[in-house]
Amino acid sequence: MIEEVGSLLRAAAATAILPRFRRLDEAEIEEKTPGELVTVADREAEQIISDGLRRLLPGSVVVGEEQVAADAELLRHLHGTAPVWLVDPLDGTANFATGQRPFAVMVALLRDGVTDTSWILDPVADRLAVARAGAGAYLDGVRVRSADLALPRSALRGAVSTRFLPTALQVRVVAGAKGLGELLPGQHCAGQEYPDIVLGVQQFALFWRTLPWDHAPGALLVQEAGGVVRRLDGNPYDPTDEQTGLLVAANERVWSQVHEALLAGADGLADRGNDRGPVG
Repeated sequence: MIEEVGSLLRAAAATAILPRFRRLDEAEIEEKTPGELVTVADREAEQIISDGLRRLLPGSVVVGEEQVAADAELLRHLHGTAPVWLVDPLDGTANFATGQRPFAVMVALLRDGVTDTSWILDPVADRLAVARAGAGAYLDGVRVRSADLALPRSALRGAVSTRFLPTALQVRVVAGAKGLGELLPGQHCAGQEYPDIVLGVQQFALFWRTLPWDHAPGALLVQEAGGVVRRLDGNPYDPTDEQTGLLVAANERVWSQVHEALLAGADGLADRGNDRGPVG
């Protein structure tokens, strides 16, 4: 099934996404919620992927980003007994809509609420990342491991997505970043942030809003590569919960260093405004 899903994502990208890259008309871009864009490519790709996944695994349920935007009740399937496909047909829509990269196509298969397998496709580079629980992480078929280096804090670089951070927590994070090497603004594409940690382009990433289709695929990739993905309070990441805040790191030492630098003493701050934010 791993190869079949990869082929399906490539077919959806070739049909619905790549022909429209830098060729979108204004009428093909909408604001589905304030500040959240959707394009005809998102919707068409999701339909292609959803139909294909149901054929591959009869009896499974698809929970796609655009379907949930239209009917949030679909999230109830995350707590059901049927296998669930999480689908982000075009992660990084804002980039795509303005003719920029990165953007990605992502899918994760959940069984009993646990991520079993995940796929992340960079359609332009035609790079496919795949992870399977207990079986490792792969980039274009080659097994990969995140760096297990003991770097000083001053050498650590990583992305912090501040858009949804509560103001008080954002102030704390920015202040703490002075002890780290470099704080990157984020690429507005989780489908790029997670592989970049595995590849050593950055050592960590901090997110606030953690919608399951945005993070389940990359979380499994990083974990299977030897990295660490935890909530800000140190608890394990669970794609079926409704918590906010996620710190992702290349290894245990980096996670601890970054947590201490950016979040030490911030537990009360992280609790404020603890909701998922707008869906999309």
